[in-house]
Amino acid sequence: MRKMRIGLVSPYDWSVPGGVQFHIRDLAVRLMGEGHFVSVLTPDSGDEVRPDFIVGAGRSIPVPYNGAVARLAFGPIANARVKKWIAENDFDLLHLHEPAIPSLSILACWAASGPIVGTFHAAYPQSWAMNVAAPILEPAMDKLSARIAVSSAAHSSLVEHLGGDAVVIPNGVDTAPFAQAIINVEWSHRTIGFLGRFEDARKGFDLLVEAFASLCARGELSDVRVLVAGRGDSHDAIAKITKAYGDEIAGQFHFLGEVSDSQKADFLKSVSLYVAPNTGGESFGIIIAEAMASGAAILASDLPPFVDVLNDAAEYFENENVTDLSDKILKMMNNDALREHYRVVGLARSPMFDWDEIVPKIVAIYEMITAGGQRVSESATRRRRGE
Repeated sequence: MRKMRIGLVSPYDWSVPGGVQFHIRDLAVRLMGEGHFVSVLTPDSGDEVRPDFIVGAGRSIPVPYNGAVARLAFGPIANARVKKWIAENDFDLLHLHEPAIPSLSILACWAASGPIVGTFHAAYPQSWAMNVAAPILEPAMDKLSARIAVSSAAHSSLVEHLGGDAVVIPNGVDTAPFAQAIINVEWSHRTIGFLGRFEDARKGFDLLVEAFASLCARGELSDVRVLVAGRGDSHDAIAKITKAYGDEIAGQFHFLGEVSDSQKADFLKSVSLYVAPNTGGESFGIIIAEAMASGAAILASDLPPFVDVLNDAAEYFENENVTDLSDKILKMMNNDALREHYRVVGLARSPMFDWDEIVPKIVAIYEMITAGGQRVSESATRRRRGE
């Protein structure tokens, strides 16, 4: 396998962690571990010191997108930085993530020609905005040498809105740290786990609160704690639960704040039941793949992307149906054998999402589109010196 010079582009701000940024980071590290040169261009509003392979393209602005607020970079300053980055590196190929949204990836697509891969992460229903934008995006999409969708749902969204086709390659997960996680006894006795931005309505935390409160009102699960890990104002969340359901139920919720990667693995391995009550806006769900690799018993909403990832490794409830969610929580928490069944099935399924399986598929695409010897446009790059 020949070594390549690869440029990865993130459309989302590196200082606001999310699934796409984690995917790009882990892919970059894996590629560099195989001897490739990798540079990642990204909006970056943070002041933290970054690894050398991360190149900041300036601060981002908040833009409503796919039911949430994404921090993107667009405009003449961002465009100039994209062109400078391309010109300074002489890439064999560019790998653009979410090239159909107004941020760095589409700017890079406009600025360069040659071997270019686009990965599409988002899944969304019929969108008039995307339909209106399609004729504008079409020339850029035609420049892509290959397209990747991270799930069947993302593939369907791409085909529906922009046409063409794509190969489905899931997001990667480094499964080893999750499989090797340690059970934390403080988190392991009769616990329900939730991990994510609990203030984001799409993550379904309010749905979980309502379902759990309804069980408590029926005299069920009084000995169960709900452990919440992730970003958000825990004081405000407790106040809202207290106001709606009282001090006793609020006292069963314990907010752990943001957790490190190792703590996340231990958290997923420790909780009796991991609940993913997301209501929409998901195209894959890295956290549920990580939960499988940890050996968690999983209860998830029946979103098609979740079903694609989990298959028969989880119990499902009808999306946004509080009654069904509460019934399934009770069913799972009162059946040790059922939870163990899902743990075993999930552990057996999780290797298919490991980076050891994913990276060769991506590299095969890289090798295919660069086989003719063409590089990223000479008009936008310098020639290597002495190489």
